Amino acid sequence: MRRFAICLALTALSAAPALAQAYQGNWSCRDATTNRAGILTIYGQVYGWASRVSNDPNSGTGTLTPYQDGVGFNDGNLRANAAIQAGRLVDDANFGTALQLETADAIVMLCNPR
Repeated sequence: MRRFAICLALTALSAAPALAQAYQGNWSCRDATTNRAGILTIYGQVYGWASRVSNDPNSGTGTLTPYQDGVGFNDGNLRANAAIQAGRLVDDANFGTALQLETADAIVMLCNPR
């Protein structure tokens, strides 16, 4: 029984980094009108947003907090100017997974892996 418990604990620990990193990478984002809005890049606990619109005040970098089902935006231009609070991993029929960007009131963008 003890061996089983140790194997189970080691298996859970070895899977934890993979689960925590599912949101990392480059994401191509579309707004509510399905127009391409920009590229979101997430690595570690930082993000970068590059808007398709020149001189967009939302473009820039910031920090985030990783969660089991996505990320929380702590600061940066997306948080300050666009009021985006969270990025939640959701199922997507075409890409398998998507990152849904949310304010306190609504879903504002859907991002697919690039």
